[in-house]
Amino acid sequence: MSSYLDWLENESVFIIREAFNKTKNLALLWSMGKDSTVLLHLIRKAFVGQVPMTLVHIDTSYKIPEMITWRDEFVARHGLKLIVGQNTQALADGMGPDKGRLNCCGALKTQALLDTVKEHKLGGLLLGIRRDEEGSRGKERVVSPRSSSSEWSYKNQPAEIWHYYNLHMPEEIHVRVHPILHWTETDIWDYIRREELEIMPLYFGNEEGNRYRSLGCHPCTSTIKSCAANIDEIIEELKTTKTTERAGRAQDREDTYAMQKLRKDGYM
Repeated sequence: MSSYLDWLENESVFIIREAFNKTKNLALLWSMGKDSTVLLHLIRKAFVGQVPMTLVHIDTSYKIPEMITWRDEFVARHGLKLIVGQNTQALADGMGPDKGRLNCCGALKTQALLDTVKEHKLGGLLLGIRRDEEGSRGKERVVSPRSSSSEWSYKNQPAEIWHYYNLHMPEEIHVRVHPILHWTETDIWDYIRREELEIMPLYFGNEEGNRYRSLGCHPCTSTIKSCAANIDEIIEELKTTKTTERAGRAQDREDTYAMQKLRKDGYM
């Protein structure tokens, strides 16, 4: 297991370094979830304990409250630079899940992200997405160039052969880079256990026998029935569960191609 995790880590560190060297003003899109927190740790591995880039969090104002508290404490404790993006105009106009979950995600996540990229002139973003997590993400490449409007052309993506990642892009092209695309959910937890990473407590079972398997906005994200109170128990649970990782995400249930539609328009 250790040699396999070492291989995953080495692949990801190579991608991170390549992206950092070839992308102007690269940032990490950080959701505070398990995947992007593993990615943050891999960045430290890539740069000898340092984090030479800004973290970006898109705050819809509907996040689970404990997430925001944990975010602010974590950032302060580790001396990280954080940009919080928010579509304040949409919120002022009354945007929320009651307007339709895809509309809400489009305004409070996608548009907020696009505005943040533009405001801070971010040439690229590192994202902690994985192919096994959700169908449209399975179509992604490690390096995903975006048009001037940040649209994702999932039918026309660059080939990636022999570890060649096309990062030689014109300055006007924004890129999304996915260093842990080849990892699985179990890999993530195995790595968290090995590296003894600090992870948000919401992932662990509470006294009522519930926990979050995927984190998002509180009106649209539900817990699963689980008594897994530590990492070992979560890993054991993953060996037998028939429930998908994003089963608690309401937007996925609203439309079969919800995520693909959102990501085509620039969603994370």
